[in-house]
Amino acid sequence: MNVRTTTRSAGSGERVLREAAEAGSAQSKQALEDMSAATAEATTLMTDTYSTALRRAQDYNAKLMEFAEKNTKTALEFVQRLSVVKSPTEFIELSASHSRSQFETLSEQARELTTLAQKAMLATVDRV
Repeated sequence: MNVRTTTRSAGSGERVLREAAEAGSAQSKQALEDMSAATAEATTLMTDTYSTALRRAQDYNAKLMEFAEKNTKTALEFVQRLSVVKSPTEFIELSASHSRSQFETLSEQARELTTLAQKAMLATVDRV
């Protein structure tokens, strides 16, 4: 064997090894950049989703408190009207009227709360 041939083979092997190491390093760097981008995207998505869910929950709770206040006022007004009732017939009429009114009010409130809950769910799912 010739010394030149051995040197050339060794130099060629080092070059191939260096190129393979550089290619592996470039692939690792690209994979790390891709993972970092995916992680940032996932973090943004989660933050947006939680923010949306929180806003919708606040809207729902505000509406619930509004309804509680309205229902409390209605109940107090009913009690005030009951306090001046003079006959059993008047009591029954007032009670029946109040019951009908409350049933309608509570049905409407339930529809509104259901709509808010559905919107909250859809807004949260749309983010994902």
